[in-house]
Amino acid sequence: MRKLVRLRSVELDGTRRRLAACHDVSDLRRVARRRIPRPVFDYVDGAADEELAVAANVAAFRQWRFLPRVLADVAVVDTSVTVFGSALPVPFLLGPAGYTRMLHPDGESGAARSAARHGLPYTLSTMAATGIEEVAAAVGGDAGAAGGAGAGGGAGAGGGAGAGRPELWFQLYILKDRVQANDLVSRAADNGYRVLVVTVDTVVAGNRLRDHRNGLSVPPELSLRTVASVAGKPGYWLRLLSGPALDYANFAGRAPTTIRQTADFFDAGIDWSDITDLRSRWPGKLIIKGPLGPADARRAVELGADGIQLSNHGGRQLDRAVAPADLIMPVREAVGPTVTLLVDSGIRHGADVVVALALGADAGVLGRAYLYGLMAGGEPGVDRALDLIIRQFRSTMQLLGVTSVAELRKRGRELIARGAG
Repeated sequence: MRKLVRLRSVELDGTRRRLAACHDVSDLRRVARRRIPRPVFDYVDGAADEELAVAANVAAFRQWRFLPRVLADVAVVDTSVTVFGSALPVPFLLGPAGYTRMLHPDGESGAARSAARHGLPYTLSTMAATGIEEVAAAVGGDAGAAGGAGAGGGAGAGGGAGAGRPELWFQLYILKDRVQANDLVSRAADNGYRVLVVTVDTVVAGNRLRDHRNGLSVPPELSLRTVASVAGKPGYWLRLLSGPALDYANFAGRAPTTIRQTADFFDAGIDWSDITDLRSRWPGKLIIKGPLGPADARRAVELGADGIQLSNHGGRQLDRAVAPADLIMPVREAVGPTVTLLVDSGIRHGADVVVALALGADAGVLGRAYLYGLMAGGEPGVDRALDLIIRQFRSTMQLLGVTSVAELRKRGRELIARGAG
């Protein structure tokens, strides 16, 4: 019996035990849902109106089927990729998310540290609960300043996350208060953030019904529903109350506002001249993030954008918007082979990024996938999410019969076929 049955040692640390039992992003989501008050979980999990777009985003990746090559000798696989001169070990980035210290006290800093350990860029949101300088300090102070924002956006000799240096990007909403917006841009440049990601699909607030029904506000206000949730999730509230006061770092001190009302900070009158202005102000690489079709993507590049991030905000803005995965091929054809093309919205598995690259993208940007990990276990939960997705990406490449990202991108259309759904 001793030879046949070996008892595993019991993991006493609750967080490590929970995370070890998670084997994909869906497992992390289930743990997060159990541990986090419903209004907070819905803030991440929810989307706009009927939530058709968020479901379609996932389905758009999963409609593709693989046509693997066999006997291809995949004992050694090179998963690395170069993005804006930085060598990344895998073609992933961590996308921006507002107010993540509400999900777990580790928040933006924990996610950025996890990204740095994995050699991946982290994108800080305008609506973060941790400031530009604080996140830079959390990952070591130097967010890639050498060859970064002060050198035309190049990575510099041997620079970038692939060399072990933390790499931070900054996501900008164009604010009504242009003085404040320009100050954010300057602070990001001064603190070594290498890439500016300008989000263009939030001119008004998306109709996020879960947030409306839950009455979620920032900073959180006590209500009868909130008080009732304390009893149900005491661990969450203990963690939250033991940390620093929770607020938007860039809008601190304002009266509590609902999630919908935060869009009042943004300028609904933005147009292409604003991109021209930001291009003149930002010395590094500039990305336009949104649901850009071929014509808009081409125009962004003509105005000086170095890259496009195809996104419908995870389905959180315009419901029924086309899935970004379906835009990869036409946008790649429109902007040519040299423009950096990223895609987010709907990535839940490493195989999704394999599909994205086969269709013509340079890298995939993670959102909910790592936020579920943050809710499930803080910074170690983000580590777990990244480890799982990286492992999935590598094994999918091997089972597909390709030995490098370069080969995947070159032969991509030979390796995938559109399925029945």
